[in-house]
Amino acid sequence: MKLNTIAIAAGVIAVLGAPVWGQSKALIDAAKKEGQLTVIALPHDWVNYGEMIEKFKAKYGLTVNELNPDGGSGDEIEAIKANKDNKGPQAPDVIDVGLSFGPTAKADGLLMNYKVSTWGTIPNDVKDADGAWYGDYYGALAFEVNKSAVKNIPADWADLLKPEYKGKVALAGDPRTANQAIMTIGAMALANGGSFAKVAPGLDFVSKLNKAGNFVPVIAVPGTVASGETPITIRWDYNALANRDKNAGTTDISVTLPKTGVVAGVYIQAISAYAPHPNAAKLWMEYLYSDEGQIIWLKGYGHPVRYNDLAKRNVIPAEVAKLLPPAAGYAKAVFPSIADQDAAKKYIADKWDSVVGVDVVKK
Repeated sequence: MKLNTIAIAAGVIAVLGAPVWGQSKALIDAAKKEGQLTVIALPHDWVNYGEMIEKFKAKYGLTVNELNPDGGSGDEIEAIKANKDNKGPQAPDVIDVGLSFGPTAKADGLLMNYKVSTWGTIPNDVKDADGAWYGDYYGALAFEVNKSAVKNIPADWADLLKPEYKGKVALAGDPRTANQAIMTIGAMALANGGSFAKVAPGLDFVSKLNKAGNFVPVIAVPGTVASGETPITIRWDYNALANRDKNAGTTDISVTLPKTGVVAGVYIQAISAYAPHPNAAKLWMEYLYSDEGQIIWLKGYGHPVRYNDLAKRNVIPAEVAKLLPPAAGYAKAVFPSIADQDAAKKYIADKWDSVVGVDVVKK
């Protein structure tokens, strides 16, 4: 099922309501008294989180403790569970996870209800009615390719099986726990006659890649792409585009949406029910969902959830607006439902070892 309020071809998200962002002195003072915010799994080159964190620190004078920057959504959830009774530096205050992780984390009592002051401009399709979680940005899965190590750029999923890509194809996460990798297996399924509800063809495709010797069982990060260790990886377009820009002048990186099996995914924000710094967490959310925070995500190629509201009020700087890639490539993008993502996540976790039979490891 597609999120029908999201108009990919136009590159916007339909939203309702007027901006009412504002923060009380009481909240700011309470956050400053706590003195710190603990985040988890936020690489600085992921939708421009580096700038987001630095500007938040400068604006409010808080310390930001950054845990496991290369972790996946599953790692974030496990960190909350493991630190329920721990108010120390290993307990995250906030999480940024794949859409399917929100309802389950709420059901497990892991999330705090909090509605940001711009709540009315977040589409109902991507937010919990009680405020336990809410969409923040979305992107589409793309091929990120180091052109120095790969002569011919793959145009579609089937191309990845070609002998010329032996020892070159990697995933950007462990598909048993990381949302980005789970969604990639779902996209492979779509391109091979399956779906997120019937994701077996996706696992079969990875098995074929592995048997052909094309699959590299290493979690691809910008450094392994640049070095040529994982010269072809599949990751969210905003991460791939940011990596392309970061390496301009040293490594020539191509970013391409596949011709088939184009999958888009929404990520969500939430506050831990066990947050050691709950007021700092609320202040962080207010900043993320302010105009300033949304534009910072946009600068990192993420499509922010309040995009349409920003565009309607003409507050997006022209130099930022031109950064987004052409909308035409996103016209066929599929947004899998939460139910379908949950089904895919469980199937992949249960069957990966028996079907693919190789561990995907972090270097």
